[in-house]
Amino acid sequence: MENSFRQFWTLDPEVTFINHGSYGACTKVVQARQQELREEMEREPVRFMGHRTTMFDQARASLAAFLGAEADDLALVPNATHGVNAVIRSQRWQAGDEVLVTDHEYNACRNALDFAAQRWGAKVVVAKIPFPLENPQQVVDALLAAVTSRTVFCLVDHITSPTALVMPLEHILPALQKRGIKVLVDGAHAPGQIALNMKALDPDYYTGNLHKWVCAAKGSAILYVRQELQEGIHPAVISHGYNASTASRSRFLQEFDWTGTFDLTAWATIPVVLDSMAAMLEGGWPAIMAHNRALALEARDYLCSAWEQTATAPDSMVGSMSTIMVPNDIIKRIEERGVNLYSELNHQWGIQVPVIPLPAPLGTAVRISAQLYNTMDDYHKLATAILSLRA
Repeated sequence: MENSFRQFWTLDPEVTFINHGSYGACTKVVQARQQELREEMEREPVRFMGHRTTMFDQARASLAAFLGAEADDLALVPNATHGVNAVIRSQRWQAGDEVLVTDHEYNACRNALDFAAQRWGAKVVVAKIPFPLENPQQVVDALLAAVTSRTVFCLVDHITSPTALVMPLEHILPALQKRGIKVLVDGAHAPGQIALNMKALDPDYYTGNLHKWVCAAKGSAILYVRQELQEGIHPAVISHGYNASTASRSRFLQEFDWTGTFDLTAWATIPVVLDSMAAMLEGGWPAIMAHNRALALEARDYLCSAWEQTATAPDSMVGSMSTIMVPNDIIKRIEERGVNLYSELNHQWGIQVPVIPLPAPLGTAVRISAQLYNTMDDYHKLATAILSLRA
């Protein structure tokens, strides 16, 4: 099946790429714009670095409209892990405090939570989310069941990394906040995959990558912090902004906008990527998200049917990714042969897809992604590859 959108990316034509969720992929337009900016930077580095505030403000203005936020509430960070660390390491917990997280949290961010909790003598409480899921209320119930009078903070995904679940934040956030619990949303996969409106969602803190589903350059992400909480949040690297003048800019922006010398061009390309991606489909970003979600659901249903599996989550908890269980007899068969499933798919079939070993007795899953450059042929090939391993 021909796909006219693939021409806009530089992906290897020999690879069936259904793993957009891991690192995203830049379009040719964004790569070209970033190269122009890098050449400009190297022609006159001092002048280029001196214009960083203007570039950042332009990026924030574009992102504010895209994310439904005030521009001054958005800090630019290299990735969501930086955002998570900035918030968590700015907290001041007391011995005996409890901080809540789910068992679906991304390992890097869970490590940041464990590190800070150990530092302050707080206890990390893990809410066990049922999987597979029948309805989103199971997530809310599991989180609230883990809350006690000592719970002061919660780290929760918007879209889980290993299991691709769109969490019901519209119910989770108010339920926790009314109990006085501060909530940091790890939205690493959310921008560009699902519609966001920070004003309506109203999290305490929210961080999300732009290099994934927005298709921005690597090294671009956002950290949203409620205005009344910004004074207490500092970047992972303390630099000049800590004592810079706040006559024209908030301390929050002063600190995050300059944490040392680095390549600023990923952030500077944000207006270009938002506009150029939106132009690919009539209807812009809402149409892109709807297209990708429809393809992810169609692919999930096809793979479930081909492998005689059931869906791991209801449709309402699916964005542009989905996790499908691999038949247990196939996993057993390849283990007996000493075959690594990821390597077999990647090296023998040219398929790039994450293989997720889940805790026993769940088994092994694959997490598919759906982006404009994908077609159902990609998932047909995956289905055939997996079934061939029965032989």
